[in-house]
Amino acid sequence: MKSSSHSTKRRSSHTTEREFGGTLGATCIPIFLPLLVLYLLSVGRSPAASVLQWPPRLPPTSALWDPLAPALLLGWFTLHVFLYLLPLGKVSEGLVLKNGTRLKYPINGFHALCISVCLLVLLLWMGAPLGSLFELLLPLAVCATGTSFLLSFYLYIRSFWAPHHALAPGGNTGNPLYDFFIGRELNPRIGNFDLKYFCELRPGLIGWVVINLGMLMKEVELRDSPSLAMILVNSFQLLYVADALWNEEAVLTTMDIVHDGFGFMLVFGDLAWVPFTYSLQASFLVVHPQELGAAAAAGIVLINGIGYYIFRKSNSQKNMFRRDPKHPSVSNLETIATATGKRLLVSGWWGLVRHPNYLGDLLMALAWSLPCGFSHLLPYFYVVYFTVLLVHREARDERQCRGKYGLAWDAYCQRVPYRIFPYLY
Repeated sequence: MKSSSHSTKRRSSHTTEREFGGTLGATCIPIFLPLLVLYLLSVGRSPAASVLQWPPRLPPTSALWDPLAPALLLGWFTLHVFLYLLPLGKVSEGLVLKNGTRLKYPINGFHALCISVCLLVLLLWMGAPLGSLFELLLPLAVCATGTSFLLSFYLYIRSFWAPHHALAPGGNTGNPLYDFFIGRELNPRIGNFDLKYFCELRPGLIGWVVINLGMLMKEVELRDSPSLAMILVNSFQLLYVADALWNEEAVLTTMDIVHDGFGFMLVFGDLAWVPFTYSLQASFLVVHPQELGAAAAAGIVLINGIGYYIFRKSNSQKNMFRRDPKHPSVSNLETIATATGKRLLVSGWWGLVRHPNYLGDLLMALAWSLPCGFSHLLPYFYVVYFTVLLVHREARDERQCRGKYGLAWDAYCQRVPYRIFPYLY
């Protein structure tokens, strides 16, 4: 009887619905996404900066390697492992796992950001050529991609020693290519060091801030002072990263931590995609400076401010409701009961649209691109990509919630018909 139950469990996990195009997507994405990162960085450095140019302008192979790049990357990772392990901040518990336990996480990411910024200021005071990061972008991206593959192989191999309850819901299909991509183990750890949680908000996200600052310093080298457009891009994106780390505890209730396994999809996204594609606006402005008037700048600041307000307020409301539904700030909100015992918010920010945080995210994404003007498509890659990503993520969430909550989810959708954009979608 025990054997039969085990085989049924294994068979059901192997028939789990596969996402991101299944095996085909899991085969193509690890090949084409790294190439896309290198392509976008190369296009941004070219005089035309045309994403539609054919054949595309590709860098020489000599531009893809610099021995300084792996040394910098190793030093950066070592620094943040050390900062992660420092006894700073508090320790928080994640959501309840399949086996009824909760993992503990150090909430010290904002401390890591502050220490990193202080070290950068010290390096600048000592005369370190931070602007040289512009020339190192391609080699650093190559090294980050190689690191992503190595870490993903390690995660896939070690997952076969993990207990069944530690595997991700959709990462144990039995297809090696798909499982390598999506991630078999939900919360891989070395002792108390959580690999997914560390990568989610530390080296890549703070690395994005460092790259942006490097681009600003490169502009100072070339033009004696940073442009208003560069200052806005740096300021907006620093606010976004600082907010994520200040509210680090909220990440413990997100889909990435709660549902998705830690495989190539998240590893590459955290370590390579985020720092090198999210900084495209800053690197674009180094080669293609833009004049920005006071009125235009004020309008862009307003768009970013509105987006940030929606993003922060809605995320805070959701996180508080998940952690403490009886808290005074959320106890008076209207909800719908589900068969699982959980309740769905149908008022407040989450009564406006099903994902108000995505709406705020997209408004901020637009504000990050507008300082780059309208003469090129490249700076708007992030807006287009992020819209596709969030629509896809919303669809994933929709499928999971419909399967989990059934009729209660149908009732919720009737009460809150719009997904991201009020009266549009």
